[in-house]
Amino acid sequence: MKVDIDMGAAPAGAKAMLDLEELLATRLLVQGNSGSGKSHLLRRLLEQSAQWVQQCVIDPEGDFVTLADKYGHVVVDGARTENELTRIAARIRQHRVSVVLDLEGLDVEQQMRCAAAFLGGLFDAERDYWYPMLVVVDEAQLFAPAVAGEVSDEARKLSLGAMTNLMCRGRKRGLAGVIATQRLAKLAKNVAAEASNFLMGRTFLDIDMARASDLLGMERRQAEQFRDLARGHFVALGPALSRRPLPVTIGAVETSARSSSPKLTPLPQQADDAHDLIFTPAPEERRPVVRRTPPPPQPTPTADILAQLSQAKAMAEAEAPAMTLFPEIDQAERNGLIDGVMQEMLGDPDAGFRTDAVLYQDFLVRCRIRRVPGEALSLPAFRRKLAVARAGIDGETAQSEPWQQALELSKSLPDDVQGVFFIVAQAAVTGNPCPSDATLARAYGTHSARRARRLLTYFEEQGLVVVRTDFAGNRVVAFPDLGCETLAGDPNGPDDGAQEQHAAE
Repeated sequence: MKVDIDMGAAPAGAKAMLDLEELLATRLLVQGNSGSGKSHLLRRLLEQSAQWVQQCVIDPEGDFVTLADKYGHVVVDGARTENELTRIAARIRQHRVSVVLDLEGLDVEQQMRCAAAFLGGLFDAERDYWYPMLVVVDEAQLFAPAVAGEVSDEARKLSLGAMTNLMCRGRKRGLAGVIATQRLAKLAKNVAAEASNFLMGRTFLDIDMARASDLLGMERRQAEQFRDLARGHFVALGPALSRRPLPVTIGAVETSARSSSPKLTPLPQQADDAHDLIFTPAPEERRPVVRRTPPPPQPTPTADILAQLSQAKAMAEAEAPAMTLFPEIDQAERNGLIDGVMQEMLGDPDAGFRTDAVLYQDFLVRCRIRRVPGEALSLPAFRRKLAVARAGIDGETAQSEPWQQALELSKSLPDDVQGVFFIVAQAAVTGNPCPSDATLARAYGTHSARRARRLLTYFEEQGLVVVRTDFAGNRVVAFPDLGCETLAGDPNGPDDGAQEQHAAE
C-alpha cells in the first residue's frame, strides 16, 4: 500500500511528499544546527504518519510527550531498570502501541543505557511481532557518538551497538530508523551511512557543510547554501523524497513542544528590597517533613510455606519431639564467628571493589574453614550483614534507637546501595563528618565519584536524607527520621577507610 505523507511545501507551489512505505525500507537522516527546526520536522512526520504506522520516539529532552494527548502515544518514563525497559519494549512490539521514551532528567550515561536497553528490546522481539515501526531518535549524536566522551566505555558500546543494529539490521525486523543530529561530524559514520534519505537544514561549520553536500551529491561550491537556510527549511534527497536535491519548507504541526526558543521579555522594575528578596528564604522554600508509608510486607517464600506444612505434618505424626543427631547450636557463638569472618574479609584492601557474588563465595569458604555451625547465610542476608559490617558501627551505637531506626529505613532500599546508606547513617548517628565521595565510591564498589554523588541524590529523592552544602563547599547530610545529621565534610577528601587500612599495615 502506497501512502504519501505531506511534509510541507516544495518549489513552484508543489507539495513536498514523502513515500512512507519507501521510508520504512530506506531510513532517514535529518541534520541541522540547533534552532534549524529538526524537532519541528520530526513532529510533522510523526503527526502525519501516526494513523498509518506504529511509532517509537527516543526523546532525550521530553519534547514529544505532548503527542500522547492528541495521538494516543504512551509515555514510558526512562527512570526504570534496564530489564524493565527491555520487557516493556517487547510488549510494545507485541501489542503495536505507539510510545514516547521520555529520558528527561537523566544524565547522559543513564540516557544511553536506557536507550540501549529499550532499542534492544524492540530489536530482539519474537519474529511473530515484526510489524512495521517508525523509530525516531532525536539528538542521535548522544546515543551514537563518533568519539568517546565523558561517559564510560561500557555505556557507549551498549548505546552505539543498539543504534547500529537499528540502522543496519533493523529493516528485516520492521524497524525503520529516523535519526536527527545537530552535527554529522559528531555522529558515528557507520550509523549515518545506512540512511538513504536525507533532510539537511541550516549548517555553519565547513566540515558539516562538506559532508552534507557529499551525501546529497552536490558540488562543494554549492555547500555554502546550507548557511543561508531559514528555520524550517531543508534540502531533501532520497528514494522516499526526491531523486534530485529538493528545497523543502516544513509545514505546520498540531501539537507543540513543552520547551520553546527563548523570547526576550522586559526586565521587572528594580525593587528597593532586592537584597532581602535574595537572601531571605521564602516560607515555601522550607523543606516539609517527609512522611512515607511503610513498605509492603514481603511475600512469604515458597520454602517457608513448605517448611510450615512439613512441620505441621511432623507434629501430627509424633507426640514427643524426636531426638536430634546434631548438637544444639549456640547462636551467640555462631554470630561471633560470622562477625569474625566478615572483619577478616573486610581487612583485605581490595574487598571494596569485588562483586558481592565473589565476596559471598569467599565468605562460604572461610566459614567452612572456621567450621561455623548451622546453615550458611543466604546471599540477601549476606549482603545486608556485609553492608552493616562495612559501616564499622560499634556495639553500643548498634543498640541505640537511631541506629535501629536506620536499619528499618534501609529495608526500602535495594541491596547494592545499603552499604553506602549505612556509612552515611553511621556518620550522622555518631556525629562524625560526612564521608567523602571516595569513601562512598569504595563502599559501592566503584572508583567513580560521580556514582557516589548520584547515590546521595537517589537517597534524597526517596525522602530518606536532606543534602546541603555550606559556604566552604563542605557537605552535610541530615536524616529527618533519625533527628540527626553529619558534621560538615569535604566531598573531595581522601578515602578514610583506605587510609586506615594503610595505617594498620
